Amino acid sequence: MKQEHVLGLYEQAGALLNGHFILSSGRHSAQYLQSALVLMHPEKAAELASSLIKLLDGQTFDMVVSPALGGLVIGHEVARLLAKPFIFTERKEGVMQLRRGFTLAKNARLLIVEDVITTGGSVRECMAVVRKHGATPIQVLALVDRAAEQQERFDIPHQTVINIDVETFAPEQCPMCAKGIPAIKPGSRGAA
Repeated sequence: MKQEHVLGLYEQAGALLNGHFILSSGRHSAQYLQSALVLMHPEKAAELASSLIKLLDGQTFDMVVSPALGGLVIGHEVARLLAKPFIFTERKEGVMQLRRGFTLAKNARLLIVEDVITTGGSVRECMAVVRKHGATPIQVLALVDRAAEQQERFDIPHQTVINIDVETFAPEQCPMCAKGIPAIKPGSRGAA
């Protein structure tokens, strides 16, 4: 799937937002990709999940896991298309963990699926939970990587449908904050 097509899906859904945003990483940005607005349409979710599946590197895996909240819909859709079980990790009191009765078999191999990666923090937290439970994360797939150049930030293979370079800022270096522009926090750790 070409980058223009994926960005077109986001634009058509009103999911490519401009403003002043606080990302789930805590960094600030003038652009935000609200994947939920694209993935709320089952046919678009299936199309994007199919594009992720094409990135699989041939390793076998037992189930799909996603960090909540952003990865839930796309992770479930990938699992559905591959006929694999799906689970998710979520934060409780700020700590990523496995809840809701989910368990992992020792040595189970898991595919991690995310919607948008900025710093990779949620994915690393998800990987840590998988490993804590004696299972093995084998590959990370994401729809969008907000770094134009694929960075080696995980210790397992990492593939994305598109890479875009969206500048982010530490809060103390944010030019929008310096101008007094109010920030909103639309991500999974925020209010919107």
